[in-house]
Amino acid sequence: MRMVLKVESMVVFVFILLASASASLASLDEEPFIGVNIGTDLSDMPHPTQVAALLKAQQIRHVRLYNADRGMLVALANTGIQVMVSVPNEQLLGIGQSNSTAANWVSRNVVAHYPATNITAISVGSEILTTLPNAASVLVNAMKLIHSALVASNLDRQIKVSTPLSSSIILDSFPPSQAFFNRSWNPVLVPMFNFLQSSGSYLMLNVYPYYDYMQSNGVIPLDYALLKPLAPNKEAVDANTLVHYSNVFDAMVDAAYFAMAFLNFTNIPVVVTESGWPSKGDPNEPDATTDNANTYNSNLIRHVLNKTGTPKHPGIAVSTYIYELYNEDTKAGPVSEKNWGLFNANGEPVYILHLTGSGLVLANDTTNQTFCTAKDGADPKMLQAALDWACGPGKVDCSSLLQGESCYEPDNVAAHATYAFDTYYHQMGKTPGTCDFNGVASITTTNPSHGTCLFSGSSGRINGSLVNITAPSMNSTSSDSPARDACHRRFMSMWMLVGVVMWILVLL
Repeated sequence: MRMVLKVESMVVFVFILLASASASLASLDEEPFIGVNIGTDLSDMPHPTQVAALLKAQQIRHVRLYNADRGMLVALANTGIQVMVSVPNEQLLGIGQSNSTAANWVSRNVVAHYPATNITAISVGSEILTTLPNAASVLVNAMKLIHSALVASNLDRQIKVSTPLSSSIILDSFPPSQAFFNRSWNPVLVPMFNFLQSSGSYLMLNVYPYYDYMQSNGVIPLDYALLKPLAPNKEAVDANTLVHYSNVFDAMVDAAYFAMAFLNFTNIPVVVTESGWPSKGDPNEPDATTDNANTYNSNLIRHVLNKTGTPKHPGIAVSTYIYELYNEDTKAGPVSEKNWGLFNANGEPVYILHLTGSGLVLANDTTNQTFCTAKDGADPKMLQAALDWACGPGKVDCSSLLQGESCYEPDNVAAHATYAFDTYYHQMGKTPGTCDFNGVASITTTNPSHGTCLFSGSSGRINGSLVNITAPSMNSTSSDSPARDACHRRFMSMWMLVGVVMWILVLL
């Protein structure tokens, strides 16, 4: 990639193409999602039922398998999790040359499990053009034969067929407006895009800012690769379009859109099938660290679920599968190849993602510790009204917020509201919609417990560390004297009355 741009006029025509494409892409757009890839190169691969339990505990609703393992598909049945199955690379030649082989594969690996297992996509091979080029000649035919088998089973509308491409086949990827695919692959890519377009499918793209950063020889700043917020003067500017890019991920996705437009395909959406950051590397990979992996994946999840889109297609979702669920300790290659996972084989998280308000995909915390907190910058009056409602009609025991009690300090509305919101959220079983409070609350995986103020669901841990304290039950109204009980009752009666009035006023 080049951060220093030249003004060129050669891509002016792309403006017209992309202007018409936005409407088409928007019509194809659905709610964005975050999924995970599940690799199996582990010396102690968890049983499929354990994998399914972990996915459900983490509220991960989309997964990509690198095969169509029967045990895994059975374990995922009746979970509602949307599954992308894959034709392994080694099976591609046989399927691409035989209609019956393709039909048998679909019958055995899709029809036999659907709809109990919610299969929504089939990945035909992975990065074939760059890893198995001798099979490229049958790739598109394999995709068509798999699709034909779906048509025969009346499943073509429910299940999309595509194949992941490595972003490395996009040449001159910065500025994005100049990007084009390696022309030697045009005889494969043009019929492939025709198929994707006619079948209503999408381009699967593997995007790895880590490798772009490592191979840039210092040209790409680390913060730009990690999706960290940048000052406007630090952003990269496409001189042809004057569009600003604040991260590598967006630039690569837009490069794919421009490269497809260069071949006159402007209405094929992009789904990123792999993206992530390694948490450990060899000595020559100093930026493969736990902190950087956490930062990248946390920022990526927020970026996708916030429906930001890309600078060229703002608001158009770029759903993404994180690479990957588990560290694969038996994978060949450098240390980094074994350390892309969110979890170790025993189910312990490699790190706890820094997420706030990112919807239902919350964290890789195996204890499923999630909390409801006051949003940063929320209006104090709205917070106070919501706090009063929670401690009144919401039936939250707010005695710990009384002066001298464990959660009185810090004495401010945001801290007190966070305590009340989180208690209500847990009392209601953390069900969807119970952490909103008229828009002033959000879900986080960061434990807000402090000192002796232990929040619901913290299981004796504060920010991942064991807390060796004894705290009264959140639902308890125990006190040292009848006088304190009377004080608490007066306190609650006042909050209940004020809470109802203020909450009604807020809603009006």
